[in-house]
Amino acid sequence: MSLILTFLGKGGTGRTTVAIATAKRYASEGKRVLLVGQAPDPNLGVLLGNALTADPQEIASNLQAVQLQSAALLERSWEEVKKLEAQYLRTPILKAVFGQELGVLPGMDSALALNALREYDASGQYDVIVYDGSGDQSTLRMLGMPEVLSWYVRRFRKVFTDSDLGRTILESPFIQPLVGTVLNVSWSPDNWAQPTNQVSNILDDGRAAVTNPHRVAAYLVTTADPAAIATARYLWGSAQQIGLTVGGVILNQAMVSQAVAQTVTTEFDPLKINAFPVRTGDDWQPLVDALPDFSQADQAPRAIAVNVAERKVALFLPGFDKKQVKLSQNGPEITIEAGDQRRNISLPPELSGKPVTGAKFQDGYLIISF
Repeated sequence: MSLILTFLGKGGTGRTTVAIATAKRYASEGKRVLLVGQAPDPNLGVLLGNALTADPQEIASNLQAVQLQSAALLERSWEEVKKLEAQYLRTPILKAVFGQELGVLPGMDSALALNALREYDASGQYDVIVYDGSGDQSTLRMLGMPEVLSWYVRRFRKVFTDSDLGRTILESPFIQPLVGTVLNVSWSPDNWAQPTNQVSNILDDGRAAVTNPHRVAAYLVTTADPAAIATARYLWGSAQQIGLTVGGVILNQAMVSQAVAQTVTTEFDPLKINAFPVRTGDDWQPLVDALPDFSQADQAPRAIAVNVAERKVALFLPGFDKKQVKLSQNGPEITIEAGDQRRNISLPPELSGKPVTGAKFQDGYLIISF
């Protein structure tokens, strides 16, 4: 398993430069590093001095880089879909459709990129993966996909199995011969659930990785520009909604006044601020030396804390106030909406089913009482 690092912030704050410096640092320490770029422009390749392709290529000792291309990823994933179809259907219908014929639908880029990261991580070839994505809400929605999709799988599988149609299909002896002629498996409720169980396992692994700072962590990149600071704060709070740990702040082009530096420190308290110098020529070493200690990401505030004894759940939501947050409850889950992010939280058995009795903001935390 790899450590996956990514950087969040307003465009133009130097996120790509920070990503390259991070990759160079880990490579110099002897780690096997993959630098992944997703932006369609050639900026990453220009800064590296190499034209990147859709397949990882070695650009320095211990350092490989790849430029994700959605069309190529779609073709690769489509072949996997056809293999799965052939595994479960006696007469596959997609075998005559080729990946080259397919267009990339809006929003599909993120799903393809996330799957690519999952495959690179699972390959065992890399100790560190540095992801240079859009660095905005699109990156957060991508990393939040396992959480959202797992909710849909859980919810709709339960709705189906609890419905009259679901019970008829799963229990009727008349369905078994029909299904047996279509599927490549003998009929049983367990076999029926097998494909969704496989999906659930993948999603659960993804959720666990995103919420583990030793597996996935993000860092905010900002300049002294007020708009950049406000964007970074908003992304900080939004990252908490998917359980992603934000380990610190990198203040780029940090030749700023003491007053501005104090403002940045106050805005992002309790995160540590690291000043990042301007790159001059091809000398990357000052930038590498200015990077934070990424192993300390777990020292940052965690997104959620549950206190069963006090019947309280605390959600860390910096950058938001009570007017921007909506709380609702549905059975064993509570739903938090902040900005354009939504998070469904499964409560522990001790709190499951108990009604919310109050909620308040305190020191950047939304504290919910039961």
